[in-house]
Amino acid sequence: MIKASVTCKQEKGINYILDDKKKITFKPWLGDTFSFLYDHMMENSVFPNLFGGDIEKHTEILKEELGQIHNKKILELGAGSGIAASYLPSDNVYTGIDICPGLLKRACKRFEEYGFNNADFYVAKAEDLPFEDNSFDICLCMLSLNFFDDIHRTLREIQRVLAAKGTFCCAVPVPERKKTKKTIHGTLLSEKKIQSLCTETGFTYHPMEKENGALLYFRAVL
Repeated sequence: MIKASVTCKQEKGINYILDDKKKITFKPWLGDTFSFLYDHMMENSVFPNLFGGDIEKHTEILKEELGQIHNKKILELGAGSGIAASYLPSDNVYTGIDICPGLLKRACKRFEEYGFNNADFYVAKAEDLPFEDNSFDICLCMLSLNFFDDIHRTLREIQRVLAAKGTFCCAVPVPERKKTKKTIHGTLLSEKKIQSLCTETGFTYHPMEKENGALLYFRAVL
């Protein structure tokens, strides 16, 4: 699954990519020291105050859409603290990436608690995935797409690592659904622009008819 040109080192269950024997690290928006606050912030601040939505409804939507997927190879971009373990069946082969090792450590523990026997975690950027072509059946990106430096390049990478007829599932805030006056950080693209980028990258765009504050839920299929 990992590119032949990529060398990794595992520490405490987390895989780091090496460059000249040195770990490649990034500057996350939430440092490792504060990773324990992530879930609390998402539930009590980000969802109600920024998105104008509900985190429980978010989880219910994802359980409804993804809870019947079995025995697939799944990649998640921006895995965070591993919330996906609560709605994905444990017979799937899961790979999560994030730029924050502290969050990945929490994710690793959560996936173990939910009984996943095949779950790997990598400190990596979505714009430069360390995986071989055609490695995954499904790619997830929940609440992270707006934070990536180059969304078009990210979609190209997703297309590259997905197998034929692979599916990209995403939840992302969009400006036209935003009702609160609070600032949502990152690059907010309209649904029309997201659809255009997906089409340009070779995907067929399918919106999910779900309402949850500023969030757009969609699938993009190769």
